[in-house]
Parts: sequence; C-alpha cells; structure tokens
Amino acid sequence: MSNAKVKFGVIGQGHIGKRHAEMIRRNPDAELIAVCDVLTKDQLGIADMKEKYYTNVDELLTKHPEIEVVNICTPNGLHAKHSLAAIESGKSIVCEKPMALTKADCESIIFKALQKHKTVFCVMQNRFSPPSMWLKQIVEEKIIGEVYMVQLNCYWNRDDRYYKKGNWKGDQKLDGGTLFTQFSHFIDIMYWLFGDIKDIQAKFNDFNHKDLTEFEDSGFVNFNFTNGGMGSINYSTAVWNTNLESSLTIIGSKGSVKVGGQYMDKVEVCNIKDYTMPELAPTNPANDYGAYKGSANNHHYIIENVIDTIKGKTSITTNALEGLKVVDIIERIYSLRKKTRKN
Repeated sequence: MSNAKVKFGVIGQGHIGKRHAEMIRRNPDAELIAVCDVLTKDQLGIADMKEKYYTNVDELLTKHPEIEVVNICTPNGLHAKHSLAAIESGKSIVCEKPMALTKADCESIIFKALQKHKTVFCVMQNRFSPPSMWLKQIVEEKIIGEVYMVQLNCYWNRDDRYYKKGNWKGDQKLDGGTLFTQFSHFIDIMYWLFGDIKDIQAKFNDFNHKDLTEFEDSGFVNFNFTNGGMGSINYSTAVWNTNLESSLTIIGSKGSVKVGGQYMDKVEVCNIKDYTMPELAPTNPANDYGAYKGSANNHHYIIENVIDTIKGKTSITTNALEGLKVVDIIERIYSLRKKTRKN
C-alpha cells in the first residue's frame, strides 16, 4: 500500500467545483495538480489559485498523466462527456450528482471504466449525515420492523436568485429537471434505504418558473417498493423566499420515525417499540450559496473515501451502479412528465 499522495484534477470551478478543489487541498493525503473551467480565473474570482489552470478539458487530461483521479463538477448534461474523456485518458473519476441524465449514459461510463480498469465514485454526500446513517441502521436491522409507508417531502426555494439568465441551471439539456439538480441526493437516500421502486404514478406542474426554467417546479409521485411497502415523493422549488423542509417519514410494523429540518438534518420523531433513540453526532451545516442553501457540507468525507479506496483501505461509499439507479429512478419518473405537465 503506497503512502504517496493521491493526485487529483478538477473539471469545473463553479460553487461545487471550488468546494471539491478546497477539500482536496485540505486533505494531507491528496494533491491537487490542475483544474479546468471554460471561464478564466479572473472571471471565477480565483486569480490567486496556485495550481495549473486550463480552459480546455483535453489539455488538462493530456498534459498531466500523473493525475490519478478527476473530479467532474460541470453542468449535469456534460457529466457523461467529461467522465468518458477522463476515463479514456486513464483516470478514475469522482462524478458530482447526477452521474448523467440518462441510464444509457451511465451504462456507457460504467462500461468504459470496466474496459480501462478505472473506478467511478459518485457524490451522494448526504449518506454521511448522522440521521441518514441512523436511518440505515434501523431499516437494515429491522428495528422499525417491516416498512409499510415512506413519504419523502422536499420543499425548497429556487427563484430568480438561483435561476439566472444565461446560466445552465434551468436548461433542459444541461440541467435535466428539478429532481436531478435539487433532490437527487434525497432520492439516493431513499434508494439506499429501501431499494428500487415500481408502479410509478405522477403529477407535475410549473407554478412560478415558466420564465426561469424549461421544466416543472413541483410534483407528486407515488409508487411501490420492489422490496415491499409503498412510498411517495412530494417536491417543489416554488416555495417563497427560503427553503421549507426536506423530510423523510417512515411507518413500520414496529414504529414510526421522521427525519426533517430544511435538509433532512434533524430527527423530529422516533417512536419505536422497545427502543431508545441514541444521541447522534451533529449534522454538518448545509452548503451555503448566499441567497439559497443546498445539501449537507460533507464533501470532505467523499475525498477521504476516494483516497482510502484508491489505497485499498476501504470500499466505495456510493458506487457507479448506485449512481446509475438514482438516474434510472428519476428517468422513469420523468417519463410521465410529458403526459402531465401543464403549460
């Protein structure tokens, strides 16, 4: 097992790309070699960056054969293109959510990684939050019994402070839709806990984003779990001014729980037969983007897992097949969108 630092490159220097770069810099077992974005360093406000900087992806990939891992932090619709290019050049990848916008593109990434003997890490950092890890335990160990019902509620604010003219967010081809960009972390938690879904029914609407996006801002989705029980996802970005909640309610044969708060960061209810709720570690704060907030600030755990996996110390927290399944679930939900969206 090598003690050498794992060498990284980062493609994309928006909010999340900058966070990836900073988490790599802070890790003593990592070395950030180069970054890339279509904008200049001055345009991005990173003029003092010391690492090699490129505005062309191919240039970064070809000039730095020493890079072992490339973090893909570009718009959703470019994830597949940039992931395939990085793997083809001999790098493993860390792909921000979603892995791609179609199951077919995810399959292409997995095939290329197997062909090149490279690893694909998917970013689903909410799994590291203490309430999520606790939920995993009580479901997996059947502390809550058989799962009867699951309700996932995601009500966030995303207005013109977020969807700005000329930005990729809100564009159908680059963004993909509300479930991909805003709520795929929570769909990942649902899949991680309860498995795949079937018998999907859905209704969608665009209440106040017609001038901001090319897709829905709200939806009701219900389904059955293939492992038993039924569930629903209720979501909206039409909430006024600030995020309302992200919550998960579970009704089981031995009790009920609800994890809520704005970012699924607080255990609000734990009522389980013959069970005492343990004291959980504090949840890290949400990613702060000024006027709006995102999911938990857990990216340092992702980088730690990548390094430990590369060095053979552990296994991947969120592997490529799990990343594919989240995309597959959203794609199947959105296959109903054309039938129900109101213009």
